[in-house]
Amino acid sequence: QVQLVESGGGSVQAGGSLRLSCAASGFRDSPYCMGWFRQAPGKEREGVAAVQENGITTYAESVKGRFTASKDNDKNTLHLKMDSLKPEDTALYYCAAAWAWWGSSCSFRENEYNYWGQGTQVTVSA
Repeated sequence: QVQLVESGGGSVQAGGSLRLSCAASGFRDSPYCMGWFRQAPGKEREGVAAVQENGITTYAESVKGRFTASKDNDKNTLHLKMDSLKPEDTALYYCAAAWAWWGSSCSFRENEYNYWGQGTQVTVSA
């Protein structure tokens, strides 16, 4: 059974950094896409970073230049390094994985991600 477990969330001041991790288990073949999503109170969930199996990564415009996603294939772990954090980055951050994908480039089409973690809270104070 596939499991995704996020960790690394916390509270920081604006300008600070956090590193999220998503430990994936319960599968033999690596997922084609893994993604980070977030949902702020009162807002819809949005994509943050989508990482293809070959390492190609797509970022949301709002986090480009500040967030870096990476995969450790040996440990089946997805990371999200978040720098220069802003109060508007406050949200519950989710990890997701997809084995089948329509098209070649991973993106933020939520309905194509088969498995989701429970989320880890990130709070950025001004």
